[in-house]
Amino acid sequence: MAGGIIYGGPLSERKKRILRSIIDAHIAMGEPIGSKYLVTSAEIPFSSATIRNEMAELEEMGYLEQPHTSAGRVPTQLGYRFYVDSLMESYKLTAAEIVALNNMLKSKIGELDSIIQNASKLVANLTNYTSVAIKAREKETVRSFSYMILDEHNFLMVMKTSGDKVKTKQVHADILLDENNVSRLISLLNAYCVNVTPDDITYSTIVKMESAMGGAARLVNPAIKAFYDAVATASDSNVRFEGVNKLLEYPEFSNVEQLKRVFSMLENKDDFLDILSRSERDKVNVFIGDGENNFATNSAFIFRPLTVDGKVIGAIGVFGPSRMDYSKVISTVEYLTQKITGIIEGRALPEPEEE
Repeated sequence: MAGGIIYGGPLSERKKRILRSIIDAHIAMGEPIGSKYLVTSAEIPFSSATIRNEMAELEEMGYLEQPHTSAGRVPTQLGYRFYVDSLMESYKLTAAEIVALNNMLKSKIGELDSIIQNASKLVANLTNYTSVAIKAREKETVRSFSYMILDEHNFLMVMKTSGDKVKTKQVHADILLDENNVSRLISLLNAYCVNVTPDDITYSTIVKMESAMGGAARLVNPAIKAFYDAVATASDSNVRFEGVNKLLEYPEFSNVEQLKRVFSMLENKDDFLDILSRSERDKVNVFIGDGENNFATNSAFIFRPLTVDGKVIGAIGVFGPSRMDYSKVISTVEYLTQKITGIIEGRALPEPEEE
């Protein structure tokens, strides 16, 4: 608590109006916003003294901060978050933007493998931020198991994968092998481990297999380990960025050290894949950089997963400064991902209202 005000507490309608005006102006201009600007340019029907008092209280509550003495205020991460969740007005795509998006989709309708990347390029141009195209991890599964006994303690486990590859793993056993126990083991693998990922193999499944193997139960663990080693790390994922040079246009990234942190973050693509795996599937997700998730401060990442038949196949997103035009970016990403999903599922979607 500061000055009797609860940090991050509820806001009056007057505070909400002032906070929204400050953030809208800061997004547009990139400068600290003072009471004088709000009175003369934002058409707020309050006196300068009232606005200054409200701005001071918003600062105490954690929604604003003053970068320099006698300067205006800028939003904090909390302020941006409240803006995105509660204050932001919906952006309506213009006719030109809708035409550009639809033309891209029509021209690439037969190339679904590359449509995410092409959509990402267009998003970068429309928003003037760095766009992110993510193809989700797809772990291989095994379609069938077979074997070849090599000697009395080793056999070759042969796996035909979902990617039409044949993978082999030599399995060592500390018991004597014979045709009967290896054949029974392979039958169990075909019963329990076909068309599933290693993560789907539960402890109870292993116990059932061991029980079915009887005196040769000790063959199960090395076989499961071989299965895991063959396909657990096999993934086809991809993260591509478009318009990275656009970051240089924003003063937030003009500091050399800050820019190094941003580029280091972009190089670690697994962080983006990890965020995708933990995201909410049926909505636009907004991450505002605060040092968490290995994201650089003063940055934001907006994305929406592409979900087909309940499965996340990728995502389209935008990365840029926390002073981002959230409304336009969210509307653009939402429209494009909905259209792509509709194309993949073979259905048409209604057009949004034009601005």
